[in-house]
Amino acid sequence: MCPARTDRATTSISMPESLTFCGRTFAADELELMRQTAAEFSALGVTEIARTICELLQWQRPGGRLKNHECRQLLELLAAEGALQLPGLRKLGGRGPRRPEVCNPFLRPAPVECTASECEPLEMTLVGGKADSRLWREEMERHHYLGCRVPFGANLRYWVRNRGRELACLLWTSPAWKMQARDTWIGWNDEQRQRNLQSIVNNGRFLVLPWVRVQGLASKILALSARQMPRDWEIRYGCRPLLLETLVDAARFRGTCYRAANWIHVGQTAGRGRMDREHKSHGQAVKDIYVYPLVRDARQQLCRG
Repeated sequence: MCPARTDRATTSISMPESLTFCGRTFAADELELMRQTAAEFSALGVTEIARTICELLQWQRPGGRLKNHECRQLLELLAAEGALQLPGLRKLGGRGPRRPEVCNPFLRPAPVECTASECEPLEMTLVGGKADSRLWREEMERHHYLGCRVPFGANLRYWVRNRGRELACLLWTSPAWKMQARDTWIGWNDEQRQRNLQSIVNNGRFLVLPWVRVQGLASKILALSARQMPRDWEIRYGCRPLLLETLVDAARFRGTCYRAANWIHVGQTAGRGRMDREHKSHGQAVKDIYVYPLVRDARQQLCRG
């Protein structure tokens, strides 16, 4: 176990000003993020909370793997000193793969080729049950260029169907911690961002299944999502979103469906990845940033406080 050193003794009512653990020094705001994450996602297991925090803080090994084992040790240390609370241990069986297996034979459905109006009514349903979840993950892993990884933090997964036919899959997740173009467009300062960040939801994956060739369908799905997902998010997490965001790889896509659905292009990322808070990966994955206000005064509300 790595030695731990705190610069100030922790108490049951406050975090230390900084803490060095396994060669990394964590600032007060990073420790506070750990406490908030452990509290907000207490329904998860400790390992999943540790993975979430590693994603948020980009705490990785040189090869890119998360330092979730070290993070769990740190969380247990902070919990023992009364600085945060962790859920009890759960018996979950074998760990299993972090990404779904897609080596089984795949029978490609018949093409869906029609007008967008012929795909109505669109039915957008939350993924539910083990079999449904497995199928969703397999489709995303097989057909989306980014694959299907376990999302960190808050998230909702959806099927979009028409009369029982699967047409698309969507994933909505917690927002990026910092993006200069987005933050400049909103106009908030660091304190306002930390207070109101969870009023933004990120469209982390959007997959129209490859056999579905329907012009204009993607923008219709985005419009439906903007109406339905905020209600579902509020029911699940108790927070009504004010703004949607997404990142589009401009080398692969033109963002046509987002523009058609009235999303606003606000700039590009710095290429560090959506959770690179330490600015270590500059220029690796520059993407276009699009946002969609869900209320007329979204920017004003995000700057409150």
